[in-house]
Amino acid sequence: MLTMYSTPWCGYCHRLKSQLDREGIGYEVVDIEQDPKAAEFVMSVNGGNQTVPTLRFTDGSALTNPSITQVKQHLATLNA
Repeated sequence: MLTMYSTPWCGYCHRLKSQLDREGIGYEVVDIEQDPKAAEFVMSVNGGNQTVPTLRFTDGSALTNPSITQVKQHLATLNA
């Protein structure tokens, strides 16, 4: 399952959640303000920054602040 690292106040996160819901793409949300290990992961893939939304895919790859098109394209390559 897709994991979205997020914060409650992130407007980009809310927008991407709505788009994922509309496309029927399942995901789990992890609040990096409540989960220090999640915050560490986000920083590890974003040059030390806590940039959200950061998505982690089942193969361990990540995308930061992606468009819904980028998410769908990445999922398609994983399912190919």
